[in-house]
Amino acid sequence: MSSLTDRYVAATMRAVPAQRRLEIAEELRGSIADMIDDRTSGGQDHASAEREVLTELGHPEKLAARYSDRTLQLIGPRYYLMWWRLLRQLLTYIPAIVGVLAGLAKALFDDEPGAAIGTAVVAAMQTAVQIAFWVTLVFAVLERTRTPLGLPEWTVDQLPEESRERQISQSDSIASVVFLLAAIGGLVGQHFQRWTTDDGSRMPVLDPALWSFWLPALIVVLLATVGLEIAKYRSGRWTWPLVAVNAVLNAAFTAPVLWLLFTDRLLNPELVERFAWLREGGIDQVARVTAVVVVLVAVWDLIDSAVKARRAA
Repeated sequence: MSSLTDRYVAATMRAVPAQRRLEIAEELRGSIADMIDDRTSGGQDHASAEREVLTELGHPEKLAARYSDRTLQLIGPRYYLMWWRLLRQLLTYIPAIVGVLAGLAKALFDDEPGAAIGTAVVAAMQTAVQIAFWVTLVFAVLERTRTPLGLPEWTVDQLPEESRERQISQSDSIASVVFLLAAIGGLVGQHFQRWTTDDGSRMPVLDPALWSFWLPALIVVLLATVGLEIAKYRSGRWTWPLVAVNAVLNAAFTAPVLWLLFTDRLLNPELVERFAWLREGGIDQVARVTAVVVVLVAVWDLIDSAVKARRAA
């Protein structure tokens, strides 16, 4: 385990421009050492003196902002870091999910596949704007009214154990696991929460025959990916073995989906018969768009994991 000073300096340097990290780290270590010496010369033991000095310096990100001449302020500095973390997390996932759902609804319910992409982009952008506005407004009101949130004060005990920066944060891991579990729930739920067609009949989106093998197999792959997310979080960073596992899982999910798409085995045949645009070539458009999205997501995920593993190494 690294010393408190090592952990404090590492946490501070994460929010400092890369070109200045070495210079500022040396300066900060020197300042901390001098402040500790001042206390120990008066008879205080080193451990308690170190904790007092680091507590006095305050939150590492706030100290980094002072070193970088960066203002932590929206309406005021009180809740800036909390606002920024929450906003980043919400904007990472929610607009994309809303956009995909809006596009699918436009294509399948409104019988307008050509307008699906535009609808998805507009819905995602509108969602992002709404999230940014309302989250910012709430924190601005909290700041102006000086509403206490009862949050605990920062202490050195909150410093990460690792002296090296974590690539995998807890919030990212939780979001990924929730998304994967939601995908599993969607595969299972579409069979029970069926679409209602114009004539009042109800049917699942995916071919029920897939439950004989392919849907359970895809669910197993998604569950294995949940295990990978947990392993990533425990490791704290991407490693080459994790990259290899990620590549295998991506292939195990992407290949069957592509095969099912291009052999017209993914969608429920009865559902296809209910929609004229699907019968008249629309199913090929759905297959192409879905294939492109699936492949792009898999390739991006693989490249991203490989780049991060290389950096960590």
